[in-house]
Amino acid sequence: MAATQGASDVLSIDKVDFLKLQNGSDIRGVAIAGVEGEPVNLTELVAEAIAAAFAAWLLNKKKADGLRRLRISVGHDSRISAHKLQNAITHGITAAGHDVLQFGLASTPAMFNSTLTKDAINHCPADGGIMITASHLPYNRNGFKFFTSDGGLNKTDIKDILERASRVYEESAHCGKQEQTGVVTHVDYMSIYASDLVQAVLKSAGNKEKPLEGLHIVVDAGNGAGGFFVDKVLKPLGAVTDGSQFLEPDGLFPNHIPNPEDKAAMEAITQAVLNNKADLGIIFDTDVDRSAAVDSSGRELNRNRLIALMSAIVLEEVRFCRAANLFHITLLLVSN
Repeated sequence: MAATQGASDVLSIDKVDFLKLQNGSDIRGVAIAGVEGEPVNLTELVAEAIAAAFAAWLLNKKKADGLRRLRISVGHDSRISAHKLQNAITHGITAAGHDVLQFGLASTPAMFNSTLTKDAINHCPADGGIMITASHLPYNRNGFKFFTSDGGLNKTDIKDILERASRVYEESAHCGKQEQTGVVTHVDYMSIYASDLVQAVLKSAGNKEKPLEGLHIVVDAGNGAGGFFVDKVLKPLGAVTDGSQFLEPDGLFPNHIPNPEDKAAMEAITQAVLNNKADLGIIFDTDVDRSAAVDSSGRELNRNRLIALMSAIVLEEVRFCRAANLFHITLLLVSN
């Protein structure tokens, strides 16, 4: 696959190249040059074609005619290629005649939630959502996750979209860039989403005003998109968050791999809990769709342990004491 985007290179990218971008139920590729042996294959022109293809796929799913104007939300994690891909996706959608809700830095769960939120002022719900992320992969990678109100797409859907994208890409080689007819609206959706999380916790806690008051919870966002949890979720609920770390978005991930299953990452949050004598630690991956917890003794609650904890909470009715409160809140926070 060609690494440059000149007109003479366009036709060298065919359907096979597009299909190689499929990674299960998402799309992933190399978006930044600089790593030997890893040529760029997720270019801006490729992203434009994929975005236009998703819009066409979404129209078909909704059984809408070509005159229907869709609203598609677009968000991204902290990767250094995020902004150029966001602009490319926005152009691909608006050139196809549809509108874009740009959320900026966002989490994957929030992108799905945007297809459910009923908020006319902020133009929600969206007909579909695109999250620009490659989860915990190295800085030079990026990719896309897609959502409708039914949830994430499946493998067959992704293949369909990539096949459509290859045709869009080939057509664009002959026709050039199309005029943007769709409208772009910037929305602070993460504030809306965070408020929804706060309300969910309050409801779970019997509408107590500060259900986390007296609890010390530290967060490790791994320099991804999860830093909002501290100021927009935990503090409004009354938690002390001193000692939280790596909250600033940094797509080079200088402190540790942003992966709750990585040994060094788990050591970092464990040390933060112990050093700050916290009741709980929560660590997120880059796009905040995976997490793990650490209790006050430094015991890791991830993978099977976290599933077991969730199962115990669901299956056993308990009185709402301090410990039960902490575990219920843990369930809500790490699963959203």
